[in-house]
This record gives sequence, C-alpha cells and structure tokens, in this order.
Amino acid sequence: QVDRYLYHLRLSDDVLLDVMARFQAEMVKGLGRDTNPTATVKMLPSFVRSLPDGSEKGDFLAVDLGGSQFRAHQVKVFDDGKQSSQLESKFYPTPKEVTQGNGAELFDYVADCLLDFMETKNLKHKKLPLGFTFSFPCKQTKLEEGVLLAWTKHFKVRGVQDTDVVTSLRKALQKHKASFDIDVDVLALVNDTVGTMMTCGYDDRRCEVGLIIGTGTNACYMEEMRHIDLVEGDEGRMCINTEWGAFGDDGALDDLRTEFDRELDLGSLNPGKQLFEKMISSLYLGELVRLILLKMTKEGLLFNGKVSTALLTKGKIEMKHVSAMEKYKEGLSNTKEILTELSLFPSEEDCVAVQHVCTIISFRSANLCAAALAAILTRLRENKKLLRLRTTVGIDGGLYKTHPQYAKRLHKVVRRLVPTCDVRFLLSVSGSGKGAAMVTAVARRLAAQRSHIDATLAPFLLSLGTLREVRNKMRTELEYGLKRETQAKATVKMLPTYVCGTPDGTEKGKFLALDLGGTNFRVLLVKIKSGRRRSVQMYNKIFAIPLEIMQGTGEELFDHIVQCIADFLEYMGIKGARLPLGFTFSFPCRQASIDKGTLVGWTKGFKATDCEGEDVVDMLREAIRRRNEFDLDIVAVVNDTVGTMMTCGYEDPNCEIGLIAGTGSNVCYMEDMKNIEVVEGNEGKMCINTEWGAFGDNGCIDDIRTKYDKEVDEGSLNPGKQRYEKMTSGMYLGEIVRQILIDLTKQGLLFRGRISESLRKRGIFETKFLSQIESDRLALLQVRRILQQLGLDSTCEDSIIVKEVCGVVSRRAARLCGAGLAAIVEKKRENQGVERLQITVGVDGTLYKLHPHFSRILRETVKELAPQCDVTFMLSEDGSGKGAALITAVAKRLHNVGQK
Repeated sequence: QVDRYLYHLRLSDDVLLDVMARFQAEMVKGLGRDTNPTATVKMLPSFVRSLPDGSEKGDFLAVDLGGSQFRAHQVKVFDDGKQSSQLESKFYPTPKEVTQGNGAELFDYVADCLLDFMETKNLKHKKLPLGFTFSFPCKQTKLEEGVLLAWTKHFKVRGVQDTDVVTSLRKALQKHKASFDIDVDVLALVNDTVGTMMTCGYDDRRCEVGLIIGTGTNACYMEEMRHIDLVEGDEGRMCINTEWGAFGDDGALDDLRTEFDRELDLGSLNPGKQLFEKMISSLYLGELVRLILLKMTKEGLLFNGKVSTALLTKGKIEMKHVSAMEKYKEGLSNTKEILTELSLFPSEEDCVAVQHVCTIISFRSANLCAAALAAILTRLRENKKLLRLRTTVGIDGGLYKTHPQYAKRLHKVVRRLVPTCDVRFLLSVSGSGKGAAMVTAVARRLAAQRSHIDATLAPFLLSLGTLREVRNKMRTELEYGLKRETQAKATVKMLPTYVCGTPDGTEKGKFLALDLGGTNFRVLLVKIKSGRRRSVQMYNKIFAIPLEIMQGTGEELFDHIVQCIADFLEYMGIKGARLPLGFTFSFPCRQASIDKGTLVGWTKGFKATDCEGEDVVDMLREAIRRRNEFDLDIVAVVNDTVGTMMTCGYEDPNCEIGLIAGTGSNVCYMEDMKNIEVVEGNEGKMCINTEWGAFGDNGCIDDIRTKYDKEVDEGSLNPGKQRYEKMTSGMYLGEIVRQILIDLTKQGLLFRGRISESLRKRGIFETKFLSQIESDRLALLQVRRILQQLGLDSTCEDSIIVKEVCGVVSRRAARLCGAGLAAIVEKKRENQGVERLQITVGVDGTLYKLHPHFSRILRETVKELAPQCDVTFMLSEDGSGKGAALITAVAKRLHNVGQK
C-alpha cells in the first residue's frame, strides 16, 4: 500500500533520458533570440567570459545575498605560482522585514552590513573592487548590471523587480561614502551558481559547470558565444545561468508531477512558478514528505490513522528532518526520535514506511537533478565535438553537502546517463562569495589585458585620414616614376612593358607560356580560337623550384627552367614545333622592348646570382641553346600583373588595371603615352608595371610602419627593400602576426607567458593560417586545433586574441592596398578627364582569392578613397599563364599589322 503511494515518484532511466532530452530542447529554446521570450529556462547570459587562469592577484570584497544569511567577504588572491587565496567572512541575519520589505531598506541593509565588515577588517580607507553575488534571476546586458526578473526562495521585496540591482546597491553605498569615507567599486554582478563555478575553477581549470542544490537549485555552464543569440559577437565562450528552477512552468513536466507536487505548489508563495525547483530543492522536500505522510495517515496507513497537529502544520517537517531520517547506519532510532518530537508516536512499521518515503523523495530529487545536469554535459561535449568529455562540476548547497546519500546518488545517476563524460564533482569550500571575488579578479585581469592588447594593436588601425595621406603619397610616387628627371631616384619604378594593346577578339593560334613568380614554375600550351567560337584552351604542368635553385646561380636556375620546358614538350608531343612563347616573369624588370627585360632586383625569396642587371630573355635563350634540343620564338616577357590585366581584358574591354594580391603585391595599368616620359612617342597607351611593392623604400611611409614591420624587414632576404609589399602581401603577413604574438606572450598576455620553440621559428606562421583562422565558419575549437598543429598550446582566450591579431594585420594590408589602388583609379579618371570613371580591375593572387575578408575590405577602401570612380573587380582565371599567351598573341597580331 505504501508503494502504491510512491509509485509515481520512482523514475526509471528511460524516463530520466526523456527528461534529459526535454531539458536539452528547453536550453536551445532559451538560447534563441526568437524563442527566448516564450522559453521557461531563460538561459541568462552572465557576461562572465573567462575562467580564472592563475594570474589573478589583489584584494577584493564580495557580498552574498540570496540564502538564509547575508555574507560579506574579503578575498586576497596571491600571485605566488601556487594559486593560493585567503578568505575572511562575516555572516549577518536576513530578517523577514528585510526579505519582504521594500527595495531601499534591503539595499541600505546590505550597505550597512558591508560598512560594518569593512570597519571590522580596517578596510574603510582603501578603494576596493566588489563582486556582488545576487542569487536571483537577473537579465544582464553587461557584467556590472542586472535587472531582476523575479524573486525566488521566500524573498518578496517590493519595488526591485524590473530594476537594475547594481544601481540600487551603488546608490546605497553612495549615501555612506561621504560620511564614513568608504570607496567601493562594484565591478561584477554574479549569480551564486556562477560564483560556485568560478570558486572551483580557481582550483581546477577544467571546471566549466556550476551547480547549486540547496534552498534553491540552479546550474550554469560555459556556452559557445556563437550559440548565444541574445549577445552580440560569436567569439569565445560565456557563462550561461540556466535558471533551470523554472523548467516545467509551461507544463513540460506535468506528466511527472504528482498530486503532492500540485498541492505543495498551490500553497507556495509563487504558484505555477519554479516547478522544477519545487521537485528538487531542500526548501520544498520536507513539505512534500509532510503532504504524503498526511494523506497516508488520513487513509489509516500510518500512526493508527491519528493526524497530529505537526502533520497539519505547513513547514513543520524540514529538510534537516528528512536528512536525519535517512541516516541508515543509525537504523530507525533517528526516525523514531524525530517523529516522536513531532508528537506522532510511531510504531516500528511506521518508522520503516516514513524512512522509505524520505528515501524516495530525495532520490527523485537527485534523479531529476542528474537528468538536467546530464543534458548540460552532453551539450558541452557536442559543442567541443568530442567523443569523450572530461570536465569538472563545481557544487555548492546544503542538500548536497549535508544529506547523507544525496551526493553519491547524484554522481551514480549522472555517470549512468552520460557514460561518454568523465565527470569530477568538486565541492565549493568557500562558496559563492569567493566566486564573486574571482569573477571581479578575472574582470580586472581581462580589463588590464584588453588595455595592453589595444595598445599593441593600435598602430595597425589606420584612420581614413591616414589612408588618404597614403593614397596621396602613392600618387606623388607614381608621378616621380613616370618623369624622366626623377625616374632614376623613384622608388615606384613605373616600368614600361611595351604592351600597347589589349585583346580585340581576333587573336588565334597555339602559344607556349612560361610562368615564374613563386615557389612553383608552370609551362602551358594555350590554344586561342577567334570568331564566333572564340575560346581559350589550356594545358599545363607544374614543376617545383627547390630552394637551392632559387638561391643558387642564374645559370642553374635557367637550366632548371629549360629542363622543365623540355619535359613538358615531350609530355605534349610537340618538341619539334617552333611555337611563339610568352614568358611571365613576376619580378621587377626594366624593358627596352616587349621581348627584352632586364632584372632590376629579385623579390619573394629568390636570390639567384648573376641575374640582376641581365636580360632574362637572353638568359633563357642561352639556356635553350646550351641544351640544344628545341627552339622557341620568345615574343614577349610579361609581368604577372600585366598577364592578369590581359586575361580579364579578353573578357571585359573595360579592364585597364591589373592587381596581384598574393605572395607579392603589385599593380599595372594602361597609361597614356604622353605621360610616359621615359619612352618615345605620345600616341596611344602603354601598360605600366608600377612595381609598387617598393613604395616607401625612401621613408615616405615610415610614420605608419610599426616595430613589427621593422623586425620583419630586418629579418628578410632584402632588408630596406619592398617595404609596402612587406605590409600588404601574403609572404609577410604571417611573419608580422608571429612577431606580434611573441611580443604579447612576452607581456604575459598569451600562451601563459611561455614562448614555445615553434613560435621562435621564422616563417612558421604561414599566411594560409591567417585565412583559416579568420574564416567566419571556423569555431574557436578549430582555431585552437590549427594553433596546436603549429605547436602552440592555446586556451579559448588565447585563440580569440590570435584571431584578433590576424584580423588586424590582414585588415591593415587590405586597407593599404586599397589606398594604393585608389591613387591609380583617380589617376585614370584624371587622364580621361571625366567626372565619373567606370573601370574594371583584373585581380589575381591567393590573398585576394582565399582570405575570407581581404577582397571585401579592399573594395570598401577603394570606394571610400576614390568616390568618383565606379570600380568593378574581376577575378582573373589564370592570369599569369593565359595572360602571357594573350600578350604574345596580341604582339603577333600587332606585328603582322605593322608588317602589312
């Protein structure tokens, strides 16, 4: 008969797994912007973004309001490498006239208690940061602000709901400031659950869940920012205060609630609210036991059917009685003693039955708590994409601490429900007060860190005014390069290419193209058809250029190139044909005609000897002659930028600018012949290869070069050269990032202040990693994995900082590139003498193509700095190969026209 009463209170594992699934669904609902208003589990953002990392230090105050007593604490945190701290506390009663009075009285009482505590500890004349533990549901928009949503736990203070409790506390403290010479700065508002997690997190870095099971019940955990719709930004994590006590307020648990749960709810201060809490927390379990015993007695199953005053009096059976009656080691003596005190005079059978009721009630509480906790642990595991999660749950609360069986039952059920999670349960010794101080300490640490990081990255944030200056300086340098008297000293060389026309669609035939400009070398066969079936077909083969060849002798380099050509001709079966050839040579060359190019200087890591000052076409011809296997008609030597412009010009006749934003950085454009003083003739146009990478080599942009740019330059193969390229091109951005990361690590702001061996290696941080790290689709977990591949063991916070550094460096590169391009398009507009210019820029290069934000920022910058130019950006499909062939075809066509 007793079991019949208790049948609905027993929950099988299947039921618990179902509760777990329901709670998971409620969590998702609470995190969504559109679904949160109707969610019962509010999933409140706490604005606690970081756990303690052991570097916190200083003196902090904390006040703790929410339990049966009010507490004031002084917490000293020592930076001694042992993560030690010292807590001194004082407890104050919370009388009914305070907990159920008005708001002003409540906060005056808190301020009075804090003042008394500060006088006791001789702290009155110190300015100390304060953490405020406020154990009620609050909506926060920042760490030091919280609007009370509803009172719980027998608190019913008037005029506080829907107001900011931190403002109320500050006002109360302000009253005392002048009279008693106290200066307290409220830095953080913390829920007791969050405080518990932070307290345990100081001792165990794995702690990312906080759990309270006492007078009330609640849980918090570290959620990925990308899942929290209610807060802007998706980087890192934030602690979410679930406020799970309200789970079921929408009827989601009605099938599990018994008649006793309903009766208890109707008699409570807040009927219909906090239904899950009323099935779990110690505030209500004693009352549930009383209601069950009352009904059983009325039906004659207990105490000979005699209903005593104790059974009729609400709140007469408390949790302390239930805990004591469940001390099985003491047999039935405790139970008999408690029941006798309550004037119930039990028989032995009565004692057994009552003990059984207590066990079932507290077991159900532990089961339901375990199911909701299992849902949180599963979410953490899925967020981290792990097969197995290892984590720590920080716990506080009288029920967990004092009940003889509760902790053991909870642990057992959690492990059964989530076998894929290895959970350590860590009891919070110092409670939520120390946690509030830890949140305050972390907030202060993060604020100091933020200030240092901002100062480090500030020189990379270029204002619109600065970018206009860069644009204007670039324009001046372009003019210097075009004029005969200043060209020799100009840093931007403005090299004539002798490419005087763009494709007109009549080009046709078979052409060979060579492409040398990076660590790979390509040979291509390009078939061009004209007329209605106009098309370009390409066949190519890629060959590697080993470092020893790149940095060996010129003869070895060109012999290697000819070897690759021979392999390709053999492969294609065209060794006997004497085909016209276009040579894309992506290094600064001074040209005297379209098929003559004297190397001005190597860039991009090339250092082959006996080449600078030599004609690269002659060197190629000599290498072909040395091999003596085939002959080729070398028609044109072409820069990759020009090739890019020609490729896009084949599709769009409006394309008169070519831009490379990849390993290197360069631009070419069609200039009016009358402006090119170093070439005879004034008619028509010629393509100018600006070689703008050397912009700034004369010191004109030293004001925007950072110490990191200087370090990268000094460690490069060509110190003092190509300064603009070293700020804008893919070859150097990763190295700039590495230098910044080293500096931040030295300042103790990254990687726990430890510079790993891999971070010391030049070139470890390739630009492709910037593109991967900055991808919007990449979660921080994946960023951490990339950093781990580089041998950098990073925390979540480290990953956020690294991502920010990458973003700042690549954004500056795109903005500077945009400023330079704005100078070119403005020059084109003035050349044409138009109010508004319509022009297309052909673009190639991995930085532009693969980086998630570079192309957008570049386009936006050009629009800002050249507002009278409508610029279309056209992605070049194989500019340097197809472009070389097209230039060769155009040169052939123009040569034939000239002959006729």
